[in-house]
Formats: sequence, C-alpha cells, structure tokens
Amino acid sequence: MDDNTLAKRSDIHLVRRLWHVLCGVICLFCYHLFDLEILYWGFIALAISLVGFVLDFSRFKNPDLNETLAVFFGPIMRTSEKLSFSGLPFYALGAALSIFMYQEDIAILSILFLVFADPMASVFGVAFGKDKLLPNKTLQGTVAAFITCFVIAISYCFIKGIESPNIIMFAFLGAVFGALSELLSAFNIDDNLTIPVVSGAVLSVLNHVFVVF
Repeated sequence: MDDNTLAKRSDIHLVRRLWHVLCGVICLFCYHLFDLEILYWGFIALAISLVGFVLDFSRFKNPDLNETLAVFFGPIMRTSEKLSFSGLPFYALGAALSIFMYQEDIAILSILFLVFADPMASVFGVAFGKDKLLPNKTLQGTVAAFITCFVIAISYCFIKGIESPNIIMFAFLGAVFGALSELLSAFNIDDNLTIPVVSGAVLSVLNHVFVVF
C-alpha cells in the first residue's frame, strides 16, 4: 500500500478515533455484562497486547505480511505505524496494567480516560489547535482532554451513587493529570500506555486523600 493513502498524525482520522472508542466501549460493556472478576479481563487485555506485539514483530520481518496488514487495517492505520509499532498492543497493555495495579474503580476510571479523552484531545487538537504546547500537542487539545476527563469522573461517581463532598475536587485534579498524561506522548511515549497508568496512579493518590471510592 502506498504510504500516501494512510493517514498522518496531523489528520483528524475520524475512523481511527471511532475505532479507539468502540474497542474500549465494547470491552467495558462485556466487563459489565459478564459476571467475571476484573482480573480476568486484565489477563485478556494482556493476552491481546502480547498477540499485538508478536504480530508487529512478525510484519517488521515480513514485508509481504506488512503490506497485507496495511491494506486490511488501512482505514485505522497511520503512516508512521507501517514501519513501527501500532497502537493496539499499547492500548491493551495500558488497560491491563491499570487493572493489575489499581483498585477496580480507579482502574475503570483510568481506562475510561484512555477510551474517551485521548481521541477527543486528538480531534480538537487537529481541528482547532492553534496554540502549541509541545510537538504535536496544542492547548486546545489538552483542554478538550481535561474537560472529557472531568465529565467522565463526575459521571462515573454519579452513576456509582457516590455522595462524597470531595467529588468535585477529586474529578478536577484527576482531570488535570489525565490531560497531562496525554501530553507525555510528545516525548515518544505511547499515550495509550501513559494515560491509564499515570492517571490511575494519580487517581489512587487522590482517592487516598479524598476517600471517594
């Protein structure tokens, strides 16, 4: 496949954003649908991540396989991913690490940050970004990530029926660090990994201070 037919990081690439959200929503739906321990889903995510890495290494060594996969996954693939790792294994690994490292509510909340805040930051950053903060990162995209994380945190607490007076502060500070964790990809660290892991760590500390969950 001609690299010019693949989307660039500077493109809005809505199909990729929708795929990113859809994968997370389906996984979270299955988590709520089936009566299984959350650690079970952590092992599934870890297995998906390992398969993704094996597939990436295989296509690096096999140009024909790489071309075939580029055609098949073309609608959700970036030009930069044709000769480097795709986002899938990091996406699954980030979710798995959150599940293994943090308590259930914190893990789910950090994964929700990944599922929704990451694509929102990208879309708004590309479409409306004018003020550069870091390479490939804009103030507008970061604000979009912050608002998304804040709404998610508030909504999650509301759905869980939590009545703590500290919810607003917990959600605000959690959203600040959720948005900051998305900025870390400017330093060549995959945000599919940094968002859930860094957000989960900060949310754990905030939960210890504010005792929301």
